[in-house]
Amino acid sequence: MPAPLIRRPFLRAALLVLALSTMAARAAEAPHVSGARTMEAAGMVDLRMRVPDISQDIRYAGRDNFIGAPVDGYEAPACWLRHEAATALARVEMALRRENRRLHLFDCYRPVRAVAHFMRWLDEADDPRTRAVYYPTLEKSLLRGTYIAPQSGHSRGATVDLTLLACDADDAACAPLDMGTPFDFFGSRAHTDSDEVDAAQRANRHALRAAMAAEGFVNLPEEWWHFRLQPEPTPGIYYDVPVTSAGLPAPSARDRARVDPAIRR
Repeated sequence: MPAPLIRRPFLRAALLVLALSTMAARAAEAPHVSGARTMEAAGMVDLRMRVPDISQDIRYAGRDNFIGAPVDGYEAPACWLRHEAATALARVEMALRRENRRLHLFDCYRPVRAVAHFMRWLDEADDPRTRAVYYPTLEKSLLRGTYIAPQSGHSRGATVDLTLLACDADDAACAPLDMGTPFDFFGSRAHTDSDEVDAAQRANRHALRAAMAAEGFVNLPEEWWHFRLQPEPTPGIYYDVPVTSAGLPAPSARDRARVDPAIRR
């Protein structure tokens, strides 16, 4: 018996549904990038406006990172965040200082163009120097999707990468706590609750997680250093304003003693 004929109107309708479904899927994958051209228009502030002497080493502005080179969009080693996240993070810092501890920042807001640079890097040849530090047990091809994705929450301005410093009694010298892996280590040992690190290292990670959670930051379980403010100020909007310096001078003694009233409790 011959197969029944599919009438053209039904075929057209089916094709239309398929096309619309494909377009919707692609739209869902594509981030909504804000048209903001300045940090002010994006609602962001330099964290030093909240805490003038915050400790930071913005890795993607230099060569000490898994790419081994400055990343697109990082024109200065500065930490910019949505003002809600900056205020919450400053409160974390002030609470830690009462315990002779401090935060040390690796990355904050990350432009969309920087994430695109990461994706291009995945197609480049391995650099044995960076591989030995950041992904010694993994093939580079395995980083795509699992560790490096086409979109990043950092581009929404409320996500930070950081660690903890322990300071002496008079706050004259601080040193990083041992977290068991370097920042941006790709592998299960970087999972916050990993049993591949010792009890002291895991306790340090938990101390960082608890301090951040007190002000609404949620840890990414696969990366002990990664925290996102919840609820996010702009959950569906990504930004592509370059990271630049706000032109702030080095903090003075008066700056170090000053605390923005917005972060006092």
